[in-house]
Amino acid sequence: MSLFSQSGFDSTLAPIPGVTFVEQWESHVAKVGEKVFAVLRPDERLVVKVSEESFEILTAMEGIDQAPYFAKRKWVTIDKASPLVEDDVLHYLHRSYDLVAEGLTKKLRAELGIVPLS
Repeated sequence: MSLFSQSGFDSTLAPIPGVTFVEQWESHVAKVGEKVFAVLRPDERLVVKVSEESFEILTAMEGIDQAPYFAKRKWVTIDKASPLVEDDVLHYLHRSYDLVAEGLTKKLRAELGIVPLS
């Protein structure tokens, strides 16, 4: 099941603590604590938050661009045809979740069942 399909996206992310889905910006959006961490666009592209180092590396690759409206904050758009294999895409989805969850309050992370970050 492809991470670039709604069923694959949902089944991959739904088991993660605190994840909810909404339809927003004409896209399918995954949130943690009401904060966006991944967007599945209707054109089979994913938008995720990445570290500064990953941002520089990924945006130099074919099929990966700065995400419109998000790029200033280190978000990228990953095209289904990018050279990343599914395990790499999965890594960046999980890393995006971690980066966004880090910004939540300790109390909210506990309420959502998010394991304390080490």
